[in-house]
Amino acid sequence: MYLRIENLKKIFEENRGIEKIDFSIEKGELISLLGPSGCGKTTLLNIIGGFLKPDNGKIYLENRDITDIPPEKRDISTVFQSYALFPHMNVLENIKYGLKYKKLTKKEQNELALEYLKIVGLDGYEKKSIQELSGGQQQRVALARALVLYPKILLLDEPFSNLDAKLKISMREELKELQKNLKISMIFVTHDQEEALSISDKVVVMNNGRIEQIGTPEEIYYSPINEYVANFIGKSNFILKDGVKKLIRPENIKIEKNQKGNWKVINKEFMGAYTILKIRNGREELYVNIQGEKGREYKLGDLVEISM
Repeated sequence: MYLRIENLKKIFEENRGIEKIDFSIEKGELISLLGPSGCGKTTLLNIIGGFLKPDNGKIYLENRDITDIPPEKRDISTVFQSYALFPHMNVLENIKYGLKYKKLTKKEQNELALEYLKIVGLDGYEKKSIQELSGGQQQRVALARALVLYPKILLLDEPFSNLDAKLKISMREELKELQKNLKISMIFVTHDQEEALSISDKVVVMNNGRIEQIGTPEEIYYSPINEYVANFIGKSNFILKDGVKKLIRPENIKIEKNQKGNWKVINKEFMGAYTILKIRNGREELYVNIQGEKGREYKLGDLVEISM
């Protein structure tokens, strides 16, 4: 394994932190750490980056124990949520900042910084001040500054959380393409389920400082290990069949209007490409997804029948 995490533990006051963290990453993989605020994602990322010391456990990179090695000697770079750019430096100076610790001439530093500026789509912005840049452009500078060091692992802590919805989608598409082109291993922290599913080779779902499930996006979505994972990854329905709870995703339920139907529409959410209906039969409630304009046919109070 390229990166191996073994039995990591870090407990703060009030028993908050992480424990029993085990997972590994192959070279060139993009792994997302997914979970709600306070579940331990950023704590885990900071331990991998060397900014926090674990109470217990080991971190191996290419079979080398890096648990006690300082951040600057780990061959790991981090892109923080706040970007952490230097406002008194221009774009080029920010990107090449870490290169001064490498055995490179000033000319080589400039050439390398300009190369990565071009890679992230900011060719010609080298003399711009940070204050002149948009949020998306600042994000690209932060990425270039991390990538120019050609780290073995790139850590990203909710890097798109400060961007608007449209730019967020564009940036994650760019990041995925960049990651595959450069063949770099990445660990991406997010609380956004859609983001994790769309960008990741594997997803690590976390809850209360522990890992609930690790798998491909498809495995996590279609075969969640428990109700927590199922409910965290999109809408989910659990139906009791033969004494066993079975997961039925909203898109797998067929629905039709029927004045004699046993189900009533009690809520409706228009999501653009699809509509989510919440329906009730006595105490039982289900979510149903309807694709396209057909969702316009349903109104609150409508009686419906369903099949699965």
